[in-house]
Amino acid sequence: MSDDVPDDHILAAGAVLWRDNEIALVHRPRYDDWSLPKGKLDAGESLAAAAVREIREETGVVARLGPWLRDVRYAVADGRKFVRYWAAEARSPADFTPNHEVDELRWVTPDVAKSLLSYAHDADVVARFVELTPMTSVLLVVRHAKAGNRSDWEGDDRLRPLSTTGRKQAERIAEVLPLYGPDRMTSAPQVRCRDTVAPLADALGLPVAEEPLLTEPSYADDPDATLKRVRELAAQPGVTVVCSQGGVIPGVVAALARDAALPVAVDVDDVPSKKGSTWVLGLRDGALVSADYLGRPAR
Repeated sequence: MSDDVPDDHILAAGAVLWRDNEIALVHRPRYDDWSLPKGKLDAGESLAAAAVREIREETGVVARLGPWLRDVRYAVADGRKFVRYWAAEARSPADFTPNHEVDELRWVTPDVAKSLLSYAHDADVVARFVELTPMTSVLLVVRHAKAGNRSDWEGDDRLRPLSTTGRKQAERIAEVLPLYGPDRMTSAPQVRCRDTVAPLADALGLPVAEEPLLTEPSYADDPDATLKRVRELAAQPGVTVVCSQGGVIPGVVAALARDAALPVAVDVDDVPSKKGSTWVLGLRDGALVSADYLGRPAR
């Protein structure tokens, strides 16, 4: 997934909302069509936040995002529209009330959905969803935020704190990652790693477990041990946040991708890991099925 979105398009976001073996479709009386839940961004809103909000408004369901599925572009009356779609897991029963925008909600199998949907691009999004599911877990791999230059810090490097920019990045992470509904959090013990996810932990009311195997020295000494621990974390059902360092994350993502033979960058030098960035890794029984990079927390 690219962080870049077109400046000359109307921006919107949506999702394949799922529960058990069914996905949600909505009927819009204005157009007399069946579509996936989606809608335009509010002022200052991110695409991810818009997707979760639109799901709630159109279906009455509280959802958490999973992996990105597809970006769609098409012509509308007043220009071109860009829609970003995610998979989204239903986390509450539907509290649906028919209204002038959406008058019917149906839960159907993906096969039925593809025949019922009014637009081919929606059917393509569902087809991508089917390729990735069933997903059993999501790993949110965060690189710590900015902490100044190592050469300018005279104390123990493990205690080097976040810079002003880094604290702002941590605050933004705390705004974005709750949309993915984390169940648990783990961090390398360095202060800059723990402080990167501390605002997120406070927002979610979750403890942060320390894991020394996520540090650069541990990875350099025994990469197999670090990879084994990450695979254990990835195998846990639900959503797990892992905060680590730039000398660890590319190798871990590359190894998981090679294990799964994914068509993504598998050379360590080709795996990006900017400070404050997140990899969204979708897994099925511990094996990687999708890998999306959030290079800027704002998206």
